[in-house]
Amino acid sequence: MAALTDLTVAELAATMARKEASAVEVADAHLGKLDEHRALNAFITETPDKARDMAVASDARRARGEAGLLEGVPLAVKDLFCTEGVPTTAASHILEGFVPPYESTVTANLWRAGAVMVGKTNLDEFAMGSSNMTSYFGGVENPWKRRGDNRKLVPGGSSGGSAAAVAARMVPGSTGTDTGGSIRQPASFCGIVGLKPTYGRCSRWGVVAFASSLDQPGPFARTVEDAALILQAMAGHDPRDSTSAPLPVPDFAAAARNPGIKGLKVGIPKEYRVEGTSAEIAALWDKGVEMLKAAGAQPLEVSLPHTRYALPAYYIVAPAECSSNLARYDGVRYGLRVPGKDLIEMYQNTRAAGFGKEVRRRVMIGTYVLSAGYYDAYYKKAQQVRALIARDFKQAFEKCDVLLTPTAPTAAFPAGEKMDDPVTMYLNDAFTIPASMAGLPGISVPVGLDKDGLPLGLQIIGRSFDEETMLRAAAALEKAAAFDARPAGY
Repeated sequence: MAALTDLTVAELAATMARKEASAVEVADAHLGKLDEHRALNAFITETPDKARDMAVASDARRARGEAGLLEGVPLAVKDLFCTEGVPTTAASHILEGFVPPYESTVTANLWRAGAVMVGKTNLDEFAMGSSNMTSYFGGVENPWKRRGDNRKLVPGGSSGGSAAAVAARMVPGSTGTDTGGSIRQPASFCGIVGLKPTYGRCSRWGVVAFASSLDQPGPFARTVEDAALILQAMAGHDPRDSTSAPLPVPDFAAAARNPGIKGLKVGIPKEYRVEGTSAEIAALWDKGVEMLKAAGAQPLEVSLPHTRYALPAYYIVAPAECSSNLARYDGVRYGLRVPGKDLIEMYQNTRAAGFGKEVRRRVMIGTYVLSAGYYDAYYKKAQQVRALIARDFKQAFEKCDVLLTPTAPTAAFPAGEKMDDPVTMYLNDAFTIPASMAGLPGISVPVGLDKDGLPLGLQIIGRSFDEETMLRAAAALEKAAAFDARPAGY
């Protein structure tokens, strides 16, 4: 049998069901990997004692014949989800020391399915970033390296710690959140699968808010089937979240096990051939089209004419919502407090000391676009553009079943690069943001390596609440690509 840390979620569940390993043995094997690869800085908080306690309880449930969907499977949780009794920082100094007295709905669902938490993963501060370099607790290192080049690479962001942990075999799966691409882009950079569900599929209750109309929890895993299994456990209606959809949760795993796509119409949006995209990414996209065609799908060109406005509109809507959401961090209710001579100065001192540079930049942008005299010119206009982007997708899906696009314009880049150029950094999400603005599901699947030996992913976008068709297409792409590369030493 392969090492426990090399097994997928589905394989681990089957192994434990056959009693070839206990949940405690599985947890200990993965905790060993956390020790071995701590230099990646993928975790902010490790919870080995909690993991062993949860594994013991999992073995007891299995012995009673009460095994859940993810019984005994170790998972990492992005440190943006509130976890009862375990520190939650959002990778920010301002929340350092905050220990939630409650559990987020998504993590509660996972524990109810039998999963075991090994720790909370690193991220860009308040999920704002595309490199995982803005964390107060230091950047995360991608386990992949360019051939012949020992420089550290970024894992992507904001969910970089969750992606790096899965790629380095520290866990078989993890949670992330995706606001403009924060699951799909790091999945592409780390050579794994990352899935952003339809907005409203997973509850946001207990998730630290960045941009409330865009944030959506989702899973990372090494296979499409694993991502589907984790999503199945995470998803479901939550009356505590008014944006949570009152819909039943389909059998996502069954869809992922069915790569049959004969006759499926795959839209290829012509506007996604944007300037700055690497030639290798463009070639990989063409190769992906041929893969799906060979599997029986029918590619056809579609048009999403307002795509080029998605990025600027996003960087008005998201900062506006973040400036409003982050107003609650004032030194009174959560974490850090820096004294001042009066209440106003205490607020100022706390926020100046507690927020990092990128968070302050976005709060300032958001405050500006919401201010009197500029609201109509910026925020209202951006929302109108957002409606046009959603209409483009609706019209495209009248002709096709899913869309195929690149996930990111480039492979992973060296740590520290692009940090002085926020506009270039924001372009990393150019292919993922349009689907986020429309609230659609998207999944990144690793398909190949570039000339430097780094993974590249392709994105499949589905109709609203039609993750099943998206997963079938993703499984077909995964099967055709047969991507089995892994970072050296991991």
